[in-house]
Amino acid sequence: MTFGKLIAMVRARWWLVMAATVLTTASAVIVSLMLPEKFQASAFLMIDVKPDPISAVTYPGLSSPSFINTQIDVLRSSRVALRVVNDLKLVDRPNVRDRWLVATEGKGTVEQWLADGLRANMTVTPSKESNVLQVSFRAGDPQYATAVTNAFTRAYMATALELRVDPARRYASYFDEQVKAARQELEAAQSRLSAFQRANGLIGTDERFDVENQRLNELSSQLVAVQAMLVESGSRQAQADGAASDRTQEVLNNSLITQLRAELGRSEARLRELSIRFGDSHPQVIEAKAAAAELRTRLDTEMRRVSGGAAVTNAINRQREAQIRASLEEQRAKVLRMKAVRDDAAVLLREVDGKQRAFDNISMRLTQSNLESQSTLNNVSILGEATEPLNPVSPNIQINAALALVVGMLLGTGMALLLELRDRRVRDFDDVVAAMQIPILGVLPAPDSRRSGRKHRLLAVEQRLLGGLAVSRSKKAM
Repeated sequence: MTFGKLIAMVRARWWLVMAATVLTTASAVIVSLMLPEKFQASAFLMIDVKPDPISAVTYPGLSSPSFINTQIDVLRSSRVALRVVNDLKLVDRPNVRDRWLVATEGKGTVEQWLADGLRANMTVTPSKESNVLQVSFRAGDPQYATAVTNAFTRAYMATALELRVDPARRYASYFDEQVKAARQELEAAQSRLSAFQRANGLIGTDERFDVENQRLNELSSQLVAVQAMLVESGSRQAQADGAASDRTQEVLNNSLITQLRAELGRSEARLRELSIRFGDSHPQVIEAKAAAAELRTRLDTEMRRVSGGAAVTNAINRQREAQIRASLEEQRAKVLRMKAVRDDAAVLLREVDGKQRAFDNISMRLTQSNLESQSTLNNVSILGEATEPLNPVSPNIQINAALALVVGMLLGTGMALLLELRDRRVRDFDDVVAAMQIPILGVLPAPDSRRSGRKHRLLAVEQRLLGGLAVSRSKKAM
């Protein structure tokens, strides 16, 4: 079917298309006039993305589409609608329960029935690329529509605040229990640390360990010094016990030995002089020999005494070295014991510090949760309250009439096509060719045709004649 045939069919049954169009449009206008008027009140809410007043942290998720969609679902929820029913006291209005009994036969609750009715007439429209929501409500009474719209905005703000405060209250209750448990653990750890410190004589600054450690260092220094003295005294004793005992440092530095050596030298010189002058048998020579022998004896005795002092010094140094070593070992063991005690105390102290940090963190969370549970701030603001509408939004007679006109034309065209399919008629020469299966020799113009279209029709006739002749010739050739 070509477009020309479709136009021909519609032109042939134009009365049907016009009747369907007029009837549909008239019906739409009549129904629109009979429908009750609906007034729509709208309010605007702005969801503000601002830092949290308690933690001073900006939450980027507040501006995400999912958050806006969540707020729309909250606005449309039964919880908000039930709050509107309670705030406006719709249950107390006359004939409400009777209408509920008729509509639901007593099933459910009247509050839920009213809430579902409010939700059916309420719409929420988000703005593009902004955090503004338009809340609209339709009703037959403009004052009622305005009151319900404003009630929805207030109920949503209260519900949004409850959704923030209720979890904070639960968290506050949970953290309160955790704080009590953390406080008990902290007190137990502090008691263990205090008992350990009292049992081992530890103090807060632990100066005793520093003193004992300093004493250990001093004993180590003393032991090193005594060992050096012991080495020196040992070498002197070995020298004194050997053949070079008269050249030891003690002997050379002894003033008495030096004096005796000087007197012995003078006595021997006088003895040699007397021996040369008087001979060995002279009484003066004998007396000089006796004096020299006595000095030599005194010198040897004094040298042995001084050499014996090196052995005594060496023995004293050995004894001191043994005593200092014993004290050093005792002090080292004491310091090691104190270090072990300090390590145990450090473990207990770290446990106390860990319990203290945990207690502080939980206490901080408890304080934050308590502040959030008592917060009356909300990130939703009323950008514009609903005002009483002056004109109804439905029914819109112009739009309904235009839609009915289009629908009527489509319906009339469809009916014309259906009648045409049931009762086929010849609308142009193509239908004649299809029905008769013979060529067309010519087409006579209509009596009321205009001369302007004559040339076009003559050309069409010529083309049809030529086509008919060609078809006849082809049949003869066969």
